[in-house]
Amino acid sequence: MSAAAGPLLDRIRALIAATGPLSVADFMAMALGDPEHGYYTTRDPFGAAGDFVTAPEISQMFGELVGAFAVAVHADLGAPDPVRLVELGPGRGTLMGDFLRVAAVRPGFRRAIDLHLVETSPRLRAAQAAVLARAGVPATWHDRLDTLPAGPLIVIANEFFDALPVRQLVRTAEGWRERVVGLGPDGSLAFGAGAAGVDPDLVPPHARLAPLGTVVEVARVAAAVMGDLAHRVVRDGGVVLAIDYGSDRSGAGDTLQAVARHRFADALADPGAVDLTVQVDFEALAAAARAEGAAVHGPVGQGDFLVRLGLLERAGRLGAEKGAADRDAIVAAVDRLAGPDQMGTLFKAMAVTRPGLTVPGF
Repeated sequence: MSAAAGPLLDRIRALIAATGPLSVADFMAMALGDPEHGYYTTRDPFGAAGDFVTAPEISQMFGELVGAFAVAVHADLGAPDPVRLVELGPGRGTLMGDFLRVAAVRPGFRRAIDLHLVETSPRLRAAQAAVLARAGVPATWHDRLDTLPAGPLIVIANEFFDALPVRQLVRTAEGWRERVVGLGPDGSLAFGAGAAGVDPDLVPPHARLAPLGTVVEVARVAAAVMGDLAHRVVRDGGVVLAIDYGSDRSGAGDTLQAVARHRFADALADPGAVDLTVQVDFEALAAAARAEGAAVHGPVGQGDFLVRLGLLERAGRLGAEKGAADRDAIVAAVDRLAGPDQMGTLFKAMAVTRPGLTVPGF
């Protein structure tokens, strides 16, 4: 246990001592979202000076291409006015700033935008507001999805689902148990298996015959969010675009990881001071969307998605009048966003719509 660990560690240790071990989902929720000391509520983690870099921070091309995607979808929807443009977890507002620059080339789309941002961090809300002020676009902020107004919507969820809490189950000799965070002999946080069994229906079918020691993740929160959004899309029209790192097939394994200062970190050593994520189960998200009657497009690799939207052409135009150093930087950004050994295959893109709608990039 680090001597420099923050106050949230002490709070979690006291809670465990008083009430027993926490599920992994409850631990993630506290570590990321505690109002006073949670990771996302107390800091700006993005960029070179933070803990990690997301695709919008790598290059303006990412947000511009997502904007082009939305322009095309809006036209295919019949150009509804207004259209609820929603971003989930907008970070610093970088993606939306680049998105709105593209939207401006289609005045009808730009006028139709009613912008809504789902963000709980006061610090990040302030950064987003500064970006939007420069763009001259008003926005409404929400803590929850259920306060979004009715109407056709375009939802952008870039690296959003990977930070939602998951339950982890582990197969023991006594059967499936909840994987929990408890206290080790020295008082530090430690993973373990809960004493009580879990509802057999909670164990995904693909994992029920897994070997002893297998960990499987159950992303009920992510499925519920996707189900709510898919219900809205089927009812009101629109699209949900989810881009995240993960797998297109459900599997088994512990994917929880922590990152600080662009390096992997101990997930339990200093909760609230490190980013916690899990790989997104796109197959489960797709199932949640289809259960609401929605059509699912993809998932496809982020690289394929961006190239189909015109990444290479956009890079060529950006570099046409630049010097050698700037052109090299653009080429490096393309490789990082779309290269198979970078974000191109590990990250996936998936769209959810009403049945019958064709969307670009898929």
